[in-house]
Amino acid sequence: MSERKKIDFGKIEKAVKDILEAVGEDISREGLKLTPKRVANMYAELLAGSGEDPADHIKSLFKEKCDEIVLLRDIPFYSICEHHMMPFIGKAHVAYLPNQYVLGVSKLARIVDCFAKRLQVQERLTAQIADFLNEHLRPQGVAVVLEASHSCMTIRGIKKPGSIMVTSALRGTFKKDPRSRAEVLSLMHSS
Repeated sequence: MSERKKIDFGKIEKAVKDILEAVGEDISREGLKLTPKRVANMYAELLAGSGEDPADHIKSLFKEKCDEIVLLRDIPFYSICEHHMMPFIGKAHVAYLPNQYVLGVSKLARIVDCFAKRLQVQERLTAQIADFLNEHLRPQGVAVVLEASHSCMTIRGIKKPGSIMVTSALRGTFKKDPRSRAEVLSLMHSS
């Protein structure tokens, strides 16, 4: 990954002050005095994945004789839409068919978080997770499905609360073999 990014808290605080003034707020008002600092801290937390290398989470590979699907469902995630800088929140389902190696289960969730905690679009996020796992695990197949509610669509614009966007990225056998694809997608959505 490229050089890890540092957060410029002062720049964020100044920008927030400018926004507050632009919408007619008094930035010296008691409730707003610390708002620029709080917003800067919030962005540092929500976008922490920009300074993180997902490869840090691949160090827990285990050589294992396993040729069945490994699936972690319902991984909660949140991300910030790069179009409106508003959150989208959902769950990820991540599966792979090992070739030689399995990954520590918590690492799948950490990889999702690493990519989600960046300015994103859901389509890219889905593909990044799948491509990363495909490249680093070299499994027989990878399947990633994300389901999310986008606040840029639910509380502004068209205002359609309850709508869920679903994206998928399939690699290897899950893309090529209809039976494998059907099996993994069925497992992702069974209760």
